[in-house]
Amino acid sequence: MKQKRKIKKSFLKEQYSLSLNYLRESSKFVYISIGIFFLFAILGYFFPVFFKEEIIKFIQELINQTKDMGQLELTRFIFLNNLQSSFLGLFFGLLFGIFPIAVAIVNGYVLGFVSSITIGEEGFLVLWRLLPHGIFELPAVFISLGLGLKLGSFVFRKGWRGGILNSFRVFVFIVMPLLIIAAIIEGGLIYFIR
Repeated sequence: MKQKRKIKKSFLKEQYSLSLNYLRESSKFVYISIGIFFLFAILGYFFPVFFKEEIIKFIQELINQTKDMGQLELTRFIFLNNLQSSFLGLFFGLLFGIFPIAVAIVNGYVLGFVSSITIGEEGFLVLWRLLPHGIFELPAVFISLGLGLKLGSFVFRKGWRGGILNSFRVFVFIVMPLLIIAAIIEGGLIYFIR
């Protein structure tokens, strides 16, 4: 029994180490996704005019969809939603990196748009609500989008199979744990604040 635990611990340690190494190698792609996201967040904040009705309708539908959920249901909903977005952002990056760029643009703009309206109604301090779950959720999303961009660049060179394997490893050992923590924090905050 001790031997099995030791092997399992060794395996997890090795996978986590490989994930971190690949993430370091891919850091410029992660930084690009961060830059795109924040550029469009700033645009959404200062120019909250594009797709105004669609964004408000989407947010209202989300509120209606989650309003009767308990804390566990809400946490599960948030986790699965973020997991799906991160997974698609990463692996649809194989299509020349177009999808991760689109996801960064849309999510950045929506965050800026919502921040602008919320600050206008409730003041600047309302942004503290974004901070607790953003600490874990945003890095997970940026990592996924950055690795998606990197996968898109593999189309032009050899080694794309290794890129897929390494990206999947990072997704399992780094992104998923971050999303779990983010969902627990965000689910609890939303449940108790509303």
